[in-house]
Amino acid sequence: MGINVKKRRLTAACAALLAAGMTVSLTACGDDLSVGVSALTFEDVAQPIRGNQSICEEDSGTAAEENSAGKDGAGEVSHQQTDADRQTGPENQEISGEPVTITISAAGDTSLGNHQEQEYFYSFRQAYDEAENPGCFLENVYDIFSADDMTVVNFEGVLTLSDDMRPGQTYCIKGNPEYAQILTCGSVEAAAMGNNHRLDYNEQGSADTVKALEAEGIVWAFEENVGLYETKGIRIGFVSVNEVSQGAAVEKTIQEGIARLQEEGADLILACCHWGVERENVPEDYQKVLGRKCIDWGADLVIGHHPHVLQGIEEYKGKYIVYSLGNFCFGANRNPDDKDCMIFQQTFTFVNGEEQDDAPVKVIPCSVSSVSSRNDFKPTPASGSEAKRILDRINEYSREFGVQFDEEGRRADNIVVEGQG
Repeated sequence: MGINVKKRRLTAACAALLAAGMTVSLTACGDDLSVGVSALTFEDVAQPIRGNQSICEEDSGTAAEENSAGKDGAGEVSHQQTDADRQTGPENQEISGEPVTITISAAGDTSLGNHQEQEYFYSFRQAYDEAENPGCFLENVYDIFSADDMTVVNFEGVLTLSDDMRPGQTYCIKGNPEYAQILTCGSVEAAAMGNNHRLDYNEQGSADTVKALEAEGIVWAFEENVGLYETKGIRIGFVSVNEVSQGAAVEKTIQEGIARLQEEGADLILACCHWGVERENVPEDYQKVLGRKCIDWGADLVIGHHPHVLQGIEEYKGKYIVYSLGNFCFGANRNPDDKDCMIFQQTFTFVNGEEQDDAPVKVIPCSVSSVSSRNDFKPTPASGSEAKRILDRINEYSREFGVQFDEEGRRADNIVVEGQG
């Protein structure tokens, strides 16, 4: 049982989007373009976009032709093995007795599409329609993601052509199935689907999303379905749950998912938790309780999302809990008030298949947009004073846990806070 997919590569930058200016009246998950946007005099807040054209090229054939069919159902394992399709060379070969390093990047809420209340103007759909290629959306973070061993995002929304929206849902987020190639072009390997938007278009929307992700070789997980990804001979497993809707009921799901991954031989286990209160920078008490339980049950890293804003990072028993990464490539909001977000990275080392104690972490401060006046759906690493400002926020929210990061985003010290393990 496996899915083998060619890695795609980004060859250049994307064409400029939305060249004409006009004023539109475009609020956490929903739309925030409450301030009129007139002639597009965009001010860069971080690294500039590279060049003016780009294409996301496949090495050969299509992903759909090269992939074997995956499965979607209760208790399934979304499994992808990529060693055979990665570039060959000493750096990608596990050598007995030699250290093997695995760098994992985690990014936040990613919705490739619109919700039903959004107008077309300045929307993700318009940006996609006017882009010359799907690679432009993640081009500013491509160098980061292509250099790691696995990138995982919270995939919020569905990829479907269905119009059968879930009754009573305020925001139903969807994009076309072809949008899944944006992830492949951006060197994203895994999608956590356990969130409060997976069923926006009912079970059909969820099934269509799984099909679209699998066609691109993206590993997925939600609820009792766990994901397993293999690289350099190391098996990385992850569980993904929606605590927002299910509360403490997710505890059984997490425990059983971690146990199953252990049985499958996972060397590293991630717990992706959709939790907390939207727009709140301080985690709820239960987030802290659940995050620590995940580690007690066997998770090596806990990744949180849903608040749409940054929250702090805790170290517990030598493992990290990232309470909220903020938004990332987020089509459900055309102009969020708070555009700050981060990429969290951790590098694990294995010797003879055994995980070592030293696993350094790094945070990369970003903005959800490459421009400050609105959301252009191009998450971009911050630089200069903007990077410092975002890092200062992360440090402020992490201070209660005794965790701080230096100006390069690396763990700065080992502050001990009374009451924290």
